[in-house]
This record gives sequence, structure tokens and C-alpha cells, in this order.
Amino acid sequence: MHLSTHKPGSMSAETILEINNVNKIYQSAGKELQVLNNINFSVSSGATLAITGPSGSGKTTLLGLCAGLDRASSGSITLNNIKLDDLTEDQRAAVRNNSIGFIFQNFQLMPTLTALENVMVPMELRREKNIQGRALELLDKVGLSARAQHYPIQLSGGEQQRVSLARAFSNQPAILFADEPTGNLDDETSEKIEKLMFDLNKEAGTTLVIVTHDLELASRTGRIIKLKGGIIQSDEHAK
Repeated sequence: MHLSTHKPGSMSAETILEINNVNKIYQSAGKELQVLNNINFSVSSGATLAITGPSGSGKTTLLGLCAGLDRASSGSITLNNIKLDDLTEDQRAAVRNNSIGFIFQNFQLMPTLTALENVMVPMELRREKNIQGRALELLDKVGLSARAQHYPIQLSGGEQQRVSLARAFSNQPAILFADEPTGNLDDETSEKIEKLMFDLNKEAGTTLVIVTHDLELASRTGRIIKLKGGIIQSDEHAK
């Protein structure tokens, strides 16, 4: 007889993110504002997922909870087999440094650092060695090796987002969270950044979770979760 070693309630090796009965409530002017209401889903390792919905639907709040940037009011979040719920701020920061890459709508590059130095930051946090060579390799992959010594202010929006892509992959993340990654870019630049993001992601075998109101971008992922009023309206896998 074959006995399963899988414990009830534990994550399988194939699951990288598990959200159980998650609620998020903010106190606003003496009133409670429920932004997320009983959210449940899990994400397989290596999957691509888009979270969509109108403004105010809770999608950016959900992304922040999944990435350990904020705490849920109730419920449980497990990322890369680590339960985030009871971790201290320092412990959650360590999880982010070790497991997560981020891409933001407004790039969030450090203005006083060059493109190369921005890419090196996550590797420095992990106290890795020989990081300059790896950072240059990543800048080359995003087509920016010639701009390594330029500061963010000297780069276009598309170039800044390429630097942030290189930075996001520099700590070899298990999962990449992208919040409206093309929200500040024109259509042509957006298309190039999207292709680069999916190509790099495929090459690295990283799980990709994108928050976007851009349905065309969402359609490039393998699964789309639609939020409205803090509730999951639909959860569909690509046919």
C-alpha cells in the first residue's frame, strides 16, 4: 500500500504561494473599510498569473500582502513554504531579499545610484560575491550595458524599467511581483518591456504575479484572477 507523506494543510512542493481566508480591513475616520474579503487561492511554482480589476478593487493591497509588505487582518499567507503571518518586520524583509523580485509602475530606482549600482543592491543585501560581473550580465540581457554608469534621471522611462527588471532578477527570485509594470510607459515601450519580462521569467523559471488593469497584458499570463470590491469574481486558467 502506498502511503502519502503529504501532511494535511502543508504546501506541496509545487505550490509557491498559498492564500487562505485572507481579509484586510483598514480603520478610516473611525469606520472600518474592508478592502479584501475572504480571499482564497494558491499559485503553482513557475506559473504566470495576472490579478485584474477596477481601481479600488483591492488588487494592489493583495499584492502587498502576498509579498509580505503588509499584514493581513485575518487569514494566512504562505510564500515559498514560509508562513508570513507571524514573522517580524525584519524576518519578512529577509524573506523578500531571499525569495522575491519586484517591478513597480514608477520604477523605484535609487536616484543617487547608477544603473549598475541599482542592479547590485539586492545582491549586496544578500552579501554575495563577484556581484559587479553578474549585474553587468543582467544589464546586458535587458540591452542596457552601455548605460551602466548612467543615473536614473539620465534614462528614459523604458530604460528605467529595464534597469528595474534587471534588479528584480538579480537575487534569482523564486517569485516576481509586478505592480502595473507598464502603467507609465507608451504602447511601443510597454510591448518591449512585456516581452523582456516574460522572456527573462521563462529563462529563470520564476513564478510571475502581475497586478494590472491592462487586459491585453493579463491575457499573456496562464491565469487571470478578477477582483471587484475586494472579492474574487472569477479565477480562470488560459485555455
